[in-house]
Amino acid sequence: MKSNGVSGFDETYWTENYSDPVSMDCVGNATEHANYLKYLLELEYVDVSRVVDFGFGMGWLFREMLKVFLPHTAYGIEPSSWMFNIVKNKVNLKAVRSMNVKIEKMDILTWCKSHSKNHDIFDLGICTSVFQYLSDAEIEKVLPVMARKVKYLYFTVPTNKELDRQIHELEFKDVYAIRRSRSKYLKMISPYFAFVSSRLLESKVHFDGSSTAFTELLFRF
Repeated sequence: MKSNGVSGFDETYWTENYSDPVSMDCVGNATEHANYLKYLLELEYVDVSRVVDFGFGMGWLFREMLKVFLPHTAYGIEPSSWMFNIVKNKVNLKAVRSMNVKIEKMDILTWCKSHSKNHDIFDLGICTSVFQYLSDAEIEKVLPVMARKVKYLYFTVPTNKELDRQIHELEFKDVYAIRRSRSKYLKMISPYFAFVSSRLLESKVHFDGSSTAFTELLFRF
């Protein structure tokens, strides 16, 4: 039986949507994404020692982030049983032996519910190509918890225009994705996170305009 959305996807989704992973953003170019973020945060003297990935998928970006940041602690969740088992058994996420890495088969909504009251804070969260599979109600539930749990969030989601571009330019249609406009995503995200650079969000729980490390305030909105 095929599952979808917050509960994760079965093999059909992964073979359809990830048939050519090398050509996909945040997969084939995972090293470039990790290096970009490393240099960006170093420029602002932001230290990263704890990392969490909210839906690591094939594990490529998660692995590269751990390679370049070398955090003391890393934690990742993935709701899709089929892909989780592949990563667990075939992908070495530990960049160094001393790194504390834990992964669990869990969806982001369950994680937020179970971790909403503990005191764990991560310096960096990763959430790429996840929100288009969550309902509005699910997004509204997870965002406030994510803002409490992470200081910075590396975030991507395709708007309706990107989904259209995939159809017309790449001849690929993601039949699982929920279509939303840029303005709708901004309205949902902005109470909890500020945009401080391309793909990088800063938690409004932990920072404001006077405490942020990103002092070029023209680019903070």
